[in-house]
Amino acid sequence: MEDTAGSNPQSLGFTEKLKSWLSWSWTYVCFIWFGMVLIMIYVLWSPLKLQESLTSASMFLNTLTPKFYVALTGTSSLISGLILIFEWWYFRKYGTSFIEQVSVSHLRPLLGGVESSSTTGLFASVNGEAEPRPSVSECKVWRNPLNLFRGAEYNRYTWVTGKEPLTYYDMNLSAQDHQTFFTGDTPQLRPEDAVMQKAWRERNPQARIRAAYQAIEMNQECAAAYVLLAEEEATTITEAERLFKKALTIAGKDINLLVYIKRRLAMCARKLGRIKEAVKMMRDLMKEFPLLGMLNIHENLLEALLELQAYADVQAVLAKYDDISLPKSATICYTSALLKARAVSDKFSPEAASRRGLSTAEMNAVEAIHRAVEFNPHVPKYLLEMKSLILPPEHILKRGDSEAVAYAFFHLQHWKRAEGALNLLHCTWEGTFRIIPYPLEKGHLFYPYPGCTETADRELLPSFHEVSVYPKKELPFFILFTAGLCSFTAMLAMLTHQFPELMGVFAKAFFSTLFAPLGFFADKMESFMPSSFWHQLTRI
Repeated sequence: MEDTAGSNPQSLGFTEKLKSWLSWSWTYVCFIWFGMVLIMIYVLWSPLKLQESLTSASMFLNTLTPKFYVALTGTSSLISGLILIFEWWYFRKYGTSFIEQVSVSHLRPLLGGVESSSTTGLFASVNGEAEPRPSVSECKVWRNPLNLFRGAEYNRYTWVTGKEPLTYYDMNLSAQDHQTFFTGDTPQLRPEDAVMQKAWRERNPQARIRAAYQAIEMNQECAAAYVLLAEEEATTITEAERLFKKALTIAGKDINLLVYIKRRLAMCARKLGRIKEAVKMMRDLMKEFPLLGMLNIHENLLEALLELQAYADVQAVLAKYDDISLPKSATICYTSALLKARAVSDKFSPEAASRRGLSTAEMNAVEAIHRAVEFNPHVPKYLLEMKSLILPPEHILKRGDSEAVAYAFFHLQHWKRAEGALNLLHCTWEGTFRIIPYPLEKGHLFYPYPGCTETADRELLPSFHEVSVYPKKELPFFILFTAGLCSFTAMLAMLTHQFPELMGVFAKAFFSTLFAPLGFFADKMESFMPSSFWHQLTRI
């Protein structure tokens, strides 16, 4: 055993050396192989009667009709066109080239290649140090603090349009959240709690509702069952509020249930127009449970205060939650930008600003907009109504399209209410991308934009929504190559069909020019080497 273990490092070292030598040799193999092929062709020219073979081949090609060449180039164009269509579909679906992915994954290791260092450059930290590329699993998904009610809002959309606004991945995350929130504080799981845990996992809404009624039959004071009915069965906000109030009276001392129910009751009051009552409930909830900041209740409070146009109170909330270099959400960034834009937007004019320059207040507003756009570059197109909105998902990805949809869905009205704010945003938001270094090797105010947002957003947002992608990916080389090949061969097929004689002359001239270096090389070899040497080689 010891001998074997001791020999392993040596064998591994030899393997590594051999692999590195092979990797180094691949650089020169192509040139050596090409030279050997030329020498072999010249040596075997007479024994294999290659001259006669070329003559007969040229005679055969001369007998072919133009229809053959039309069919040949047309078939090549068709095949390259099919490859182009597949490559384009694969790029649109997965964001990469299939041929490139296969080459990198399977062929590069065989050739001894290594991963390109350019990928790590995209994910360098602000101080220039390389950071590992974040995978999809590392893109943390957050509960949407302003998520809608399934029965009263999401289902109504489905009834009207026939489309499902929520993805299975999003609903599965919600089921996991509910199982975590509503497990209960008892050491042992009660029978009704076991039923509710199963209910949250059900894919069919009606099955979830039936399980909730089953839990109520077991225990009339099963608050989690009333929460499910308020979320799923209630078809109006008023009915949902009634069920939540019922759940609140029997929730007991379960903190998770209390926080969830009180928050949803505050959201019900906000949706029913009782804004001041909703603000009071949110403030009381934040004072009662100050350690639950990760639930982002302050974002609900900010939206309600904006509806009241209590901008001083909004500024006070921002002062508490926007005191670090990395804001927690798009709501924080864009609300801060809205307040600063509101102070100058009513009198802002691009023409006047270009003549006299920006004032200090205007400069602060523009910088706030640039800061917000750098944090989430997807939001402006929704606020400026350059992209259609959909219902927000139940979970969002920070700095992703899902967060942009959720923010714009609730805050577009507040930007419209501030006179000139959208005009200022329209004039200045694209200037952000001139500040951010390209290709995003470093951020300007934040860390580089993560590369996993597109994949996660496609899981969170419905298929009928066109996911916003930033930065825009350049078309892979193989898509451009197959597009050029398809177009070139199609053009050759058309020209050969229309002008067969002219294309025949062109083809002969092309091939004669192509093989001219080979003839020149053969003549030089004959003049350089003695004839007896070649005679001995042919005998061998």
